[in-house]
Amino acid sequence: MKKIFLLFVALSLLTLSNACKSTRPESKAEKAGWKLSMQSYTLHRFTAVEALDKTQQLGLHFIEIYPGQKMGGDFGDALFGYALSDEDQEKLKSLAASKEIKIISSGVWTAKREEWEKVFAFAENMKLEFISAEPALDDWDVVENLAKQHKIKVAVHNHPSESSYWKPEILLQAIDNRSELLGSSADVGHYKRMGLDPLECIKQLEGKIISFHFKDIAPVGSEGTLEDVIWGTGVLQVDEMLKELKRQKFKGYFTIEYEANWENNLPEIKESINYFNEVVEELF
Repeated sequence: MKKIFLLFVALSLLTLSNACKSTRPESKAEKAGWKLSMQSYTLHRFTAVEALDKTQQLGLHFIEIYPGQKMGGDFGDALFGYALSDEDQEKLKSLAASKEIKIISSGVWTAKREEWEKVFAFAENMKLEFISAEPALDDWDVVENLAKQHKIKVAVHNHPSESSYWKPEILLQAIDNRSELLGSSADVGHYKRMGLDPLECIKQLEGKIISFHFKDIAPVGSEGTLEDVIWGTGVLQVDEMLKELKRQKFKGYFTIEYEANWENNLPEIKESINYFNEVVEELF
């Protein structure tokens, strides 16, 4: 019975995926190879199922789900990650496809060395394009080999901590002379939070950027931090970053991670999407 169920889900997923391809027109950004995606941590006070609903409400078609998010819905107490059963993984892919959403990535993974095999096997089974991760510097041989074996890209994130890949030089040195499957998941807000110029960081990473955790931030927040704001209203020169990425002929994902107004940030995200689209219209 389980095999029959999985076959039925797979066929349903294929049908929905094909329907998605045939009915949804590409945006101007997508035609240029630029795709807006949701980082589900933006919606971490909600379940993964609710995050899919909210992503659909925004008109987005791609999502990166963070490990450990409560699944919700018919998934019981399950959490998103490699412990999900095969049945639940197929059910999740089918649910996403029914909303014209593709789960393209997961992260940010900070796994132990012995966990990476499970992470990559999960990513392959979920048909992810890449994982967003912060591997230990000593684990790169393992991570690179698994990326090649499973044909999964590794987009390295930069948390605002000097123990992470907080500046481009650290990442570039770590992946120098390694597989083209390895690159950056650049968080432009975190660069600024570490006193770096995000535009210069993007220039340094030319040819190595797989995706972004994209955002704009205010100069000073209510607690003295650089808080997320609607794109184009902060200090990150979003328009200049997009111009630079056009020059680089970048193709990849702008993953929205909006870390503010947690309970009701969809209106602000929608304004950010509108701003992004306006800049894209002018650029292309």
